[in-house]
Amino acid sequence: MSAEEVAKAFVQHFYQAFDAGADSLGGLYVSLYLIGLWTCVLTLLAWSNVWWNATSMLTFEGTQLQGTENIIGKLKSVGQVSHTVKTIDVQPSKDANAIIIFVTGAVTIGGGNPLHFCEFFHLVGTGPGQYYVHNDVFRLNYGL
Repeated sequence: MSAEEVAKAFVQHFYQAFDAGADSLGGLYVSLYLIGLWTCVLTLLAWSNVWWNATSMLTFEGTQLQGTENIIGKLKSVGQVSHTVKTIDVQPSKDANAIIIFVTGAVTIGGGNPLHFCEFFHLVGTGPGQYYVHNDVFRLNYGL
């Protein structure tokens, strides 16, 4: 499976889970198992830290957080959200088992007006077809 296929599957699942409630992000074990060139199976099990781990970092609107518990806590504090993804740009990282993803789109927070956002993910492989989020940078894009 190409980096682009992995990234698109990750982005779709990440925002669906986040929109369902930030608790979903902490309560899912999501592992991408590669079955042939075009197939990706998402396995969902109870609590795990596959989204993030102790070394993972989130920068959310300039605030830096490290570790699964801190990241999930921040995402929960945002409240109910709804994302619409507009673009996904993908590059393989220098490290062969890592992928860089840049997402743009719109997010509605608490039923308000949609706001433009951009988000950067650095996925790092932990085994064949398995990734966690090592870095995540999120920014709202306000008018100039």
